[in-house]
Parts: sequence; structure tokens; C-alpha cells
Amino acid sequence: MRIISGNSKGKKILEPTDLNTRPLKDLTKESIFNIIMHSNKFSVKIENSRVLDLFSGVGSFGLECLSRGSSFITFIENYKEVLPILKKNISNMDFQDITSIIEENVFNLRFQILKKKSFDIIFMDPPYKENNLFSLVKCIIESEILTKDGIIVIHRHKKKKDKFPKKFNILEEKKYGISKIIFGNFF
Repeated sequence: MRIISGNSKGKKILEPTDLNTRPLKDLTKESIFNIIMHSNKFSVKIENSRVLDLFSGVGSFGLECLSRGSSFITFIENYKEVLPILKKNISNMDFQDITSIIEENVFNLRFQILKKKSFDIIFMDPPYKENNLFSLVKCIIESEILTKDGIIVIHRHKKKKDKFPKKFNILEEKKYGISKIIFGNFF
């Protein structure tokens, strides 16, 4: 894995040593960024954006955002086997001053504590077997942490059929190999 574009282009991202973490593939990551940059279905920009990276793993998505000019990334990760790798990747890229890590289970997180930060992009890459995205998206809606023009990007298995709250508006959905990417916002 590597950084695809931006100031840190080509830098290697350390990968997990166990099989419990599923890193975001470069091809899928590149496709997500191409859609964000070129879609006319939403107007969010990577440059100067504040990003919330849920289920961060080794930080591949958030680190790519920073390389492309995002102003700040908040990583949420609690898996003890991958946290040292996430911290090392942040350090290797020298992004310590523009990141924070919250070491907590995403489903136990009180999103209201993040309200003062508000985010332009919220990226969710839960385990494929996770079935409780409805309540997670509902918590995000209720906490009002997504900016007015912000988007949520969700990485799922292409066969997964998730239910979302009525206020969640799916703007675009794309399939890549065994993955699907959902882009949405709230209305």
C-alpha cells in the first residue's frame, strides 16, 4: 500500500500483520478520490477539509486525504493490534500535528463530543460482517457533525444490503471488485 497522490505521493503505508484488518485497496481508494474530485452530485473538496475516519485501521484513507491537502483528520480506531501501525504511519508521514486518534469503539463513541469540530467528509470502513450501520448513521445525523455540504463515504461488501435512516440520502453508489462505495449526505 502507498499514498497515491499529493505531497506524500509514493510513500509506503505500513500494513497490518494479522488478518483481522482489511486495508483499503489502492484501486478502490483511488476511485473514491476520483469521484470526490469530479462528481457534480456533491461539492465537497479534499483541500482544507476536515475528515473523520471511522474504523481507521492503518489510516490509509485519512493519510491520503492529508497528502492531498486536507487540513485535519480525526481517526477512530480501537483494535489494539492495528493502533501501533496507525501511529507509526502518521509519524512516518510527519502528520502528528494535523491528526488526532480517538482509541474507542465507534459504536460506543459519543458523537456529541465531536460536534465542535464538524467534518466535511466522514469515511466509514467497518468490517464487512458489521450489521449495525443504521444506528451509527443515525448517531451521526443526530450529532450534527457533518457540515452542510459534507458527505459520508461508506465502504462495504458489494452484496451487503444495509438499511439507513430516512434522512440519509444516497447520492452515488459504485462497485469495484468485491467492494461497493456509497456516497451520501443528509437532508
